[in-house]
Amino acid sequence: MAEYKLELKGICKSFPGVKALDKVNLAIRPGTVHALMGENGAGKSTLMKCLFGLYHMDAGEVYLDGERIEISNPDEAMTKYGIAMVHQELQPVLARSVAENFFIGRYPVHKWGPFQVIDHKTMNAECEKWLHEIGMSFDPKVPLGKLSVGQMQSVEIARAVSMNAKVVILDEPTSSLSDNEVEILFRMMNDLRDKGVSMVYISHKMDEIKRIADDVTIMRDGTYIGTWKADELSTDDIIAKMVGRTLTNIYPERTNTPGDVVMEVKDFTSIHSRSFRNASFTLKKGEILGFGGLVGAQRTELMEGIFGIRNIVKGEVIINGKKVKIRNPKEAMDAGIGLITEDRRGNGIFGCLSVKDNVGVSIYNKYLRGGFVLNHKKIDEVVTGSIDKLRIKTPSMKQHVANLSGGNQQKVIVSRWLATDPEVLIMDEPTRGIDVGAKHEIYEIMNQLAAEGKAIIMVSSEMPELIGMSDRIYVMCDGRITGEIDKREEMTQENIMKYATAFN
Repeated sequence: MAEYKLELKGICKSFPGVKALDKVNLAIRPGTVHALMGENGAGKSTLMKCLFGLYHMDAGEVYLDGERIEISNPDEAMTKYGIAMVHQELQPVLARSVAENFFIGRYPVHKWGPFQVIDHKTMNAECEKWLHEIGMSFDPKVPLGKLSVGQMQSVEIARAVSMNAKVVILDEPTSSLSDNEVEILFRMMNDLRDKGVSMVYISHKMDEIKRIADDVTIMRDGTYIGTWKADELSTDDIIAKMVGRTLTNIYPERTNTPGDVVMEVKDFTSIHSRSFRNASFTLKKGEILGFGGLVGAQRTELMEGIFGIRNIVKGEVIINGKKVKIRNPKEAMDAGIGLITEDRRGNGIFGCLSVKDNVGVSIYNKYLRGGFVLNHKKIDEVVTGSIDKLRIKTPSMKQHVANLSGGNQQKVIVSRWLATDPEVLIMDEPTRGIDVGAKHEIYEIMNQLAAEGKAIIMVSSEMPELIGMSDRIYVMCDGRITGEIDKREEMTQENIMKYATAFN
């Protein structure tokens, strides 16, 4: 029996202007969870896409059970070699049933005269059997769109198990999961490990790695740094190897001093009865105001209401003592409010456009000559200034933003809003899905903006982040603001959870 279930040796991959992988190695032991870690842009997902046949590697070798293999496409990876991948960004067909998504591309059929038709009875029964295999009991006939993100991922994992997967790749599987869904995922992973399945687990969350991983491989800037047993590394060790330097404090020393109230929200109530209601709070100049709460607390919905994306039945926004009417995002922007959304890929970046266009889109109206010709010289100056100020890693401003790492994509979105010079910047989950080094840089940017007098609202599901970055914290539960914490010594996880579970 081979020592390793899967080996990747000397993998190289380049894109225009970027060498994404440079002689990377990876060796996965049978029946283990192998964490693959590194900063955004380190090449983790690119390496896995090369393995899965989504990308064709420029050089390197792949071995499965000690025998060299060549993978041309994802179908070959799954059906011929038993390698499955659960992607970070799921692409489900929401209107179709769980079973139809489960068997997509391989539907069971039976003959009906001269035709072949899908055998729905077999399909539903088989799907239910495999869901039960991983401990899931929901109806295979319900539309997939009715499931949570965690349940959708369960369907993907069950699909991999049903294809007798020997290796399962999990790319940031917990980035959008609740704590309970994470526990369910880990239970499934432990069951698969007990059955001899090897897993590659990509995550930035240190506590998860310490809990679930057997081995850890670390990459940096497209190169292989090393592999260690998980229990041999401390969190500080992992961070230092990932970023190539020691981060003595993830949360930078605060240099801001909150001033007078710049925005007041009064009695904000959604048109939907199960969303936010009677929400009132204040925001000060030069302040980072945290908003905490559990999944479903309606924090994002409240911020979207303030920005004019969601309709309200009552409530008002007062900026610098003057009541403003906000019925749409343009009126919010005119009032000096910017919103960085929580779903960076879904409604943040324009992936097919350049860095320049992603930053410049917010200021094109400002730099029109004669009312219809863009002043590209001025726009280039703004974009170049943003790239320098926020240290955005990109070959040029013409690079497609989809080709940047998650952390650099986030910086591009921040740059877009800073170009409009807002008084209030709402940042919804500003560090979701980015690594610890990029998080530190985002925190430094937030700290700098607050020190310059910008008023920031930060919505975060990570309690250490809330505590480490906030001057004050409001907590929501079931659509209501249930508490305010304005003293540093009272900013504890226990106090936040007390308010986050205070159902009305």
